[in-house]
Amino acid sequence: MWSSSAVARNTAVLLTISLLQLARGISIVKSGVSNYSFPDDFIFGVGTAAFQIEGGWNEGGKGENMWDTKLHSEPTITVDHSNGDVSADSYHHYMDDIEMIKKLGVQAYRMSISWTRILPNGTDNNINQEGVKYYRTIFEELLKANITPVVTLYHWDMPTPFIALGGWINAKVIDYFEDYARVAFRLYGDLVKMWLTINEPNENCKNTYEYYKLPAAVKLQGVEIYICTHNSLRAHARVYRMYEKEFKPDQQGKVSIVLESAWPEPNDPNKPEDVEASENYLQMQIGMFAHPIFSEEGDYPRVVREKINNMSRLQGFARSRLPYFTDEEVTALRGSADFFALNHYSSMTVSPLKEDYYWKDLSYYNDTGVHIQVDPFWTRSAAFWQYIYPPGFRKLINWLQNNYKILREIPIFITENGYIDLGGTEDYERVDYYNDYLYQLPLAIHEDGCNVKGYFAWSLMDHFEWRDGYTIKFGLYSVDFNSPNRTRTPKLSAYNYANIVRTRRIDFDYIKRPENLNTTTSKLAK
Repeated sequence: MWSSSAVARNTAVLLTISLLQLARGISIVKSGVSNYSFPDDFIFGVGTAAFQIEGGWNEGGKGENMWDTKLHSEPTITVDHSNGDVSADSYHHYMDDIEMIKKLGVQAYRMSISWTRILPNGTDNNINQEGVKYYRTIFEELLKANITPVVTLYHWDMPTPFIALGGWINAKVIDYFEDYARVAFRLYGDLVKMWLTINEPNENCKNTYEYYKLPAAVKLQGVEIYICTHNSLRAHARVYRMYEKEFKPDQQGKVSIVLESAWPEPNDPNKPEDVEASENYLQMQIGMFAHPIFSEEGDYPRVVREKINNMSRLQGFARSRLPYFTDEEVTALRGSADFFALNHYSSMTVSPLKEDYYWKDLSYYNDTGVHIQVDPFWTRSAAFWQYIYPPGFRKLINWLQNNYKILREIPIFITENGYIDLGGTEDYERVDYYNDYLYQLPLAIHEDGCNVKGYFAWSLMDHFEWRDGYTIKFGLYSVDFNSPNRTRTPKLSAYNYANIVRTRRIDFDYIKRPENLNTTTSKLAK
């Protein structure tokens, strides 16, 4: 038997460990039902993207996009040498997808249109009626099931002819994107009332023109990324103002752009330089896109403009690598969103870059001036970049609302959030992830007063994950990619998410890990 002093020491040690874990954001095992519920008007949804699930790459009159072309010419660029020719085959099984969405009980489905399925050449002089019918059927079937379609126009599948022009670094693509958007609004605006122009332009520009994870035409590190940024924002503003003038009076829809950010936790919150590094990262990662749209003054954040101007001058450039907006463009961008669409997956710790010479190398990373690390207490998913720190979700939402006053008037929608593993239907880690991250939203709503009105789990099912191919999984439903029918099977996370949607609370005991469990008998909502 332990002595009373030994028990006291052991209790103190356990308390210290628990406090450290809480300070670091580690999830202590929770039980029971969350104190807060989601408001009655809070919208739950689930999301996918066309190229990642559709397949049917050359069926129904569809033209080639950059991924079709690149993966057929260079199959080794994906980890498993796979492509999206069939993927989850939603082109043929979209009714199965809708049935899965219905079983989850969610109110909305975020999906994207494949640009080249309705405009095979990318230009509006050739509209593919078979593709037009395909999406219209999906939208009609969703509405029949009382599911609201939330539609992304561009989710990283540029028409191949435009890649030869340079893609988003060629300003002419802005014209083509506006033409495409006009066609989509004209064809579907009677059914679709929530539109997203571009998915994660920050990640699209970094991965296409800086890190070369996406197919790119040319490569000039530290330069193209900002041209892409500039043109993406100009394209968004053009489409928003076009919708506002030509379609909104009759269709009464809402338009926004999807922005993404991890949370940069200061490596040492007591060091002003680490706190400043966190702010610098946020301004470079999401502020560069959010500030022109959601701030009162518009344009790029001052710290971003000064940082890149100074770096460009030190590097011998005659002009800044970050282009300038005209006064008319600043005005067009400011207020060009009816809601804030936010994607979030991960966090990191940050401190200032220490090297005095880092300005000599052209790169977005050096421009941030931030050294990225990871807290050793945080766990990692199957992706090298995803580290689990649920409080970072709440902190990011608060940062946005504190920086942009308009977010007290227009809502925030979480348009992507999810967990990555290597597959299987007994996905307890994904269950924990959704419980812990969704738990942060009622806290942000009820305790912080944040104007969060919706959440879309990413993703509905396993899919083609860009250069990772089919090696990692995001889905609530498992897809058998070896089956001709691409059989879909609900995972434990699907049952758990359906229960959250149904009860509007987090029940940490609904799906228990095997060591605490006799049977798992949860049912999807009927």
